[in-house]
Amino acid sequence: MARSGRPAFGRIGHSGQPCYLGRVKGLSWGAPLTVCLVLGAGIAWLRARWLVVTVDGRSMQPTFADGQRLVVRRRGLDAVRRGDVVVLVPPPETADGRVWNVKRVGALPGDPVPPGVAGARPGDRVPPGSLAVFGDNADSADSRQRGLFRGDGLLGVVVRPFGL
Repeated sequence: MARSGRPAFGRIGHSGQPCYLGRVKGLSWGAPLTVCLVLGAGIAWLRARWLVVTVDGRSMQPTFADGQRLVVRRRGLDAVRRGDVVVLVPPPETADGRVWNVKRVGALPGDPVPPGVAGARPGDRVPPGSLAVFGDNADSADSRQRGLFRGDGLLGVVVRPFGL
């Protein structure tokens, strides 16, 4: 007790009990802080591996419609298989203002280049770090017009449509 008859570290509360400044009896910031850190780490982990993209255009019709949202798992070129639907950056010289393209993989590094790929000759093989992609709609701007796409522009593989 201080000379005034009051506690040295605080003041007397309404109940007549000492109330210490900076700490409320029974309340600890440790648990809420831990929960926030765990949630933040969980969200960061999810964003590093998963994302949702929205289809813009008709290139993947009838499989995916314009405006449909898709769940994408981030993957490298080594984890992609022929027939997978992928999200990737268009070749820089042919970019149409869209940030990402949604296309189906037609050929991977080492595979024969499919017929109709722009700039390819019969007997060519897909070089390392590249892939041939095609839209499900015949009007799609894909490897038929743009040539091979770079594998380092691959964002990931579509897992499923998002929502109901």
